[in-house]
Amino acid sequence: IAVIATDAVLTKAAAKRLAISAHDGFVRAIWPTHTPADGDLVFALATGTSGIELSADAAIDLYAAAGATMARAISRGVYAATPA
Repeated sequence: IAVIATDAVLTKAAAKRLAISAHDGFVRAIWPTHTPADGDLVFALATGTSGIELSADAAIDLYAAAGATMARAISRGVYAATPA
């Protein structure tokens, strides 16, 4: 389970695209992924506090950053983890 958030103003469709793009970060950081037994889930939220409404080009940049950010967050979590 993961969460990706932005302070940009997003439509419902754009928030869904943000979650899908962030989910791509799982593929970059975890192997195997997208198996029938996975319960991988990403929630996306947009606070809209910045008031920024994204242009098409800026949205592409946001979606690309979401995947990279998720991959890095997963990798950092693994690196920082301590054995049980």
